[in-house]
Amino acid sequence: MKVVKFGGSSLSTGEQLEKVFRIVTSDRERKVVVVSAPGKRFSEDIKVTDLLIACAEQYVKFGEAKELVRAVLERYESIASDLNLSNEIIKKIEHDLLEVLESDRSKPDKYMDAVKASGEDNHAKLIAAYFQHMGIKASYVNPLEAGLFVSDEPGNAQVLPESYENLYKLRNREGIIIFPGFFGFTKEGEIATFSRSGSDITGSILAHGLKADIYENFTDVDAVYSVNPNIVNNPKEIKELTYREMRELSYAGFSVFHDEALIPAYRAGIPVNVKNTNNPSAPGTKIVNRRDNTNGPVIGIASDKGFCSIYVSKYLMNRELGFGRRLLQILEDHGVSYEHTPSGIDDVTVILRESQMDKAAEESIVNRIKKELQADDVHVEHGLALLMVVGEGMRHNVGTTARASQALSRAGVNIEMINQGSSEVSIMFGVKAVDEHKAVQALYHEFFAAVPV
Repeated sequence: MKVVKFGGSSLSTGEQLEKVFRIVTSDRERKVVVVSAPGKRFSEDIKVTDLLIACAEQYVKFGEAKELVRAVLERYESIASDLNLSNEIIKKIEHDLLEVLESDRSKPDKYMDAVKASGEDNHAKLIAAYFQHMGIKASYVNPLEAGLFVSDEPGNAQVLPESYENLYKLRNREGIIIFPGFFGFTKEGEIATFSRSGSDITGSILAHGLKADIYENFTDVDAVYSVNPNIVNNPKEIKELTYREMRELSYAGFSVFHDEALIPAYRAGIPVNVKNTNNPSAPGTKIVNRRDNTNGPVIGIASDKGFCSIYVSKYLMNRELGFGRRLLQILEDHGVSYEHTPSGIDDVTVILRESQMDKAAEESIVNRIKKELQADDVHVEHGLALLMVVGEGMRHNVGTTARASQALSRAGVNIEMINQGSSEVSIMFGVKAVDEHKAVQALYHEFFAAVPV
């Protein structure tokens, strides 16, 4: 059995849905299809989910949003028209959408979750109707009916363990199952959505629960690339990488997957195959538990900006019991989480997201560190980018860090920070944000340009 997930761009028009239909029906093992809400049809278009968020906001403020509701319905109508579907499915979608929009708004977070989730839910109903229209035995399955239960955390729901046993029963259903992504239900019967890339999470959960042989994730690229194609032209495709490598790359800026999306599939040992809806014959990229390290030490290079560092220096810091705990407590008191803490015997640097601190918070944190920890020097450096060089093969190769450092030096990029974890799967470099692209290009040239494709 295969669980198949399609992203919003793959489901944005009738023409795209025809491709999805051909892909699903071309392989009898594709029994469960997880769907997103309609995505962008072109670069300036608006995703249905974004339209729904605007709808919910207007309903909370004014009690109506006629123009936005019409814009949402027109997206489904356009798809239904392209596929020659009867108007019955649009009537059903309109009824269900208005029912959600006019529901209890006394708890805005939960109301917003219910409205957002309607994008996937209504699209799953339309897609099931299309499959049936084409003579295929298919059924829409609601997450509540399937027993997909989640924690009561709007926008950040976590799957409850009992869901896996409930979902396994779906194996007994005849025909193709069309399942909406992005949300589950609390034990109280309320909708709660997952974090970003929520439909990827749903697909991963279903693959685990159904004990699928593989989880196919269809998107709009042929494969996962070794580096961001917006920074390096025609980068090398990755044929196979491990879950750990994918998580490191996702954390550092790879946009194919949110770094937590694959955890359910990973825990069940189910391989993931990233494929292209517009080119389904391409082999794509497989994400597996283990792979042969035959491609050299590095599998991919990722980067992300928007970081800053708090540098703290104090003579004999290493002998002061509880210094690190008290430093991090000050950050916690201000609601700030940290990313990394490279340190020496008399100094420590805390790397964090700039967006977490405004001017007032920064000033308060610095003053508290100086006063409470009696630090000799404290200063904040803004405008940093983090670069991640990732590869399981680094554990078996000597000199990877040296090669990376020399490549950055030759490119005239100053290294602000280096951090390598004990797993030896990744090396992180901190550089000035203005040097991000130059640094990534230098690292790619070092580790991939001379390697035959």
